[in-house]
Amino acid sequence: MTYVERVLKDLKERNPGEPEFHQAATEILTTLAPVVEKHPEYEKAGLLERFVEPERVVMFRVPWVDDNGKVHVNKGYRVQFNSAIGPYKGGLRFHPSVNLSIIKFLGLEQILKNSLTGLPIGGGKGGSDFDPKGKSDREIMAFCQSFMTELCKHIGPDTDVPAGDIGVGGREIGFLFGQYKRIRNEHVGVLTGRGLSYGGSLVRTEATGYGLIYITEEALKARGDSFEGKTVVISGSGNVAIYACQKAQSLGAKVVAMYDSNGYIYDPNGIRLDVVKDIKEVKRGRIKEYAERVPGAVYTEGCKGIWTIPCDIALPCATQNEIDEQAAKTLVANGCKYVGEGANMPSTLEAIDVFQKSGVVFLPAKAANAGGVATSALEMAQSSGRMFWTFEEVDAKLKNIMVNIYHNIDDAAKEYGYEGNYVMGANIAGFKKVADAMMAQGIV
Repeated sequence: MTYVERVLKDLKERNPGEPEFHQAATEILTTLAPVVEKHPEYEKAGLLERFVEPERVVMFRVPWVDDNGKVHVNKGYRVQFNSAIGPYKGGLRFHPSVNLSIIKFLGLEQILKNSLTGLPIGGGKGGSDFDPKGKSDREIMAFCQSFMTELCKHIGPDTDVPAGDIGVGGREIGFLFGQYKRIRNEHVGVLTGRGLSYGGSLVRTEATGYGLIYITEEALKARGDSFEGKTVVISGSGNVAIYACQKAQSLGAKVVAMYDSNGYIYDPNGIRLDVVKDIKEVKRGRIKEYAERVPGAVYTEGCKGIWTIPCDIALPCATQNEIDEQAAKTLVANGCKYVGEGANMPSTLEAIDVFQKSGVVFLPAKAANAGGVATSALEMAQSSGRMFWTFEEVDAKLKNIMVNIYHNIDDAAKEYGYEGNYVMGANIAGFKKVADAMMAQGIV
């Protein structure tokens, strides 16, 4: 049994009932085998065992009172996974599906994603099984204040800097930051994704979607291609999907489909983003309203069917494991040539295998959606220096980071004999920096 196989076996035995964490660890560790073979000192130092074990896991109850005076109790989590190259950095997710397995898988991925940005940030993740949908602003505030009352004991601008994720947008970040400031009596960059009036950064809202398009554009450019005239399918209708759509359209692509958790819309004439923004950002409504407002658009209940729509480029921007093996085969059969992951682990291992064997250019999440955390780190830099950069300055830095990520993962894949395999390239490029830091810091 190889070192990697032994670590994986031990991980699964010690962490039963955590399928998402097992999936992420399997995908990462198996691709690191060539690096580990080149560095026998890693095994002697127990480096992989330490890499897959969080430095700290914080779990806590979150009691809050709804508008009817009823008391609710949710679970809160913060997994501080690895601080070898900088303070923990990673989002908070508020969604009914949140559990320890999901937070650990996200945290493990975050280590490598943050490393790929080239910025000094470690990996962490957190959240709660609280569902913001259908809640009043007062209920959201009550929950966020209760959540932060405990979380504030474990975070800080040089320790752990959370951000938003699914279910945690500008409203939630504002309530969380207000409670942190109230308890700790300090106005510091302890959360990113803040409003512009209290220390936020321009481009943060657009960052993950823009970054996804920048890295995909670079992959197209490397093949003498571009977004011009391409048909694009995007899953999701939150920040990532909306701003990926906006940037892709600005580069000449035709985005024809988007979805939310209820179903998807197909508009053969190209998505009208102003309508989507009004529904999702202003009215906080459901995507099915789009078909009621735009002639020629069709709404279909359920989400899986979106991947049957023929496209040149698929950008999954919703949630984990939304593209399975069958969906991947359908995309390939319908002519899809590029897949860029805007969400975290949206493709199953079987789906990734289909894409790679079919010659599809597959850009994995930890590289493709790193724009969000990269801009969060730029927000941290602005907070530390009491500076405020223009939209153009931040956007230029973001684009440069995403272009560099593409070339770094491309170079790493070539170096180890896996040209074009960006899963290998991303994992190897991200891991090498973290491994060097861990080895330099001793057994900690």
